[in-house]
Amino acid sequence: MEQNQKNTIEIGFTINGEERVIRTKPGKKLLDLIREDLGLTGTKYSCGEGICGTCTVLMDGRPVKSCQLDASIVENKEILTIEGLSGDGDEELHPIQKAFIEAGAVQCGYCTPAMILRTKWFLEKNPDPSREEARKAISPILCRCTGYKKIIDAIMLASEKMRRE
Repeated sequence: MEQNQKNTIEIGFTINGEERVIRTKPGKKLLDLIREDLGLTGTKYSCGEGICGTCTVLMDGRPVKSCQLDASIVENKEILTIEGLSGDGDEELHPIQKAFIEAGAVQCGYCTPAMILRTKWFLEKNPDPSREEARKAISPILCRCTGYKKIIDAIMLASEKMRRE
């Protein structure tokens, strides 16, 4: 990370498989860097306090709440947002995305990117989970539309799809 006289910092990182160097203001939140500087609006702003989890992205493969992190933290890190999930510009949906659609787990869709990314992280750690394990895995993300049943159904379906592939 490098700072110059114009009170900006330069941050080098990888996002969705693409190496980037971005010049931005010190103290900017990672969420704002992703949405404003990079135009990746799949990552959502909701509470701004790290409580609801809708701003979740994966950093070095682990879920983080981007509204609470200073953007400078991504220096030399790898970030994955919902836009990069299928990879390499492939228009084919990821099995997790397909499962969410098939299970009807999208409702309003506001929390869906965060739920899908957290599911990716979870299923990489636990490819054959129980429903209870799936429920606990998504508990840091609040959904105001559902009772979570369809989301858990989607996680279980994604688990099956990914094990078959």
